[in-house]
Amino acid sequence: MRKIKHLKEKFLIGFAIIIGVSIGKLLNIPCVFLWATGYECFGCGMTRALLSALRFDFISAFQHHRMFWSLPILGLYVLFDGKLFKNKFINIGILVVILIGFVVNWMLNLVS
Repeated sequence: MRKIKHLKEKFLIGFAIIIGVSIGKLLNIPCVFLWATGYECFGCGMTRALLSALRFDFISAFQHHRMFWSLPILGLYVLFDGKLFKNKFINIGILVVILIGFVVNWMLNLVS
């Protein structure tokens, strides 16, 4: 019974995040990090990238944020409590690769 409740909580949190981002987008609220520092954060462009990907415009999605493809993978990790694969090192390795991808994307955005 606890597993089902835990799953419901994850979906509710995910839904709340989607609603929050949607409201921010509708109200045209800028990224707080960008507003405070003048530099884009690790996630800047992700909303535009996901909207482009939902329209199957993957070239545009990649131009907005190169790591847009990693969000479904990260969602699965959250859904399965970080145990997507049986091997712990594979799970950690994939997350490290995604983290490095976000850092590289951020650095490329800073220099461009």
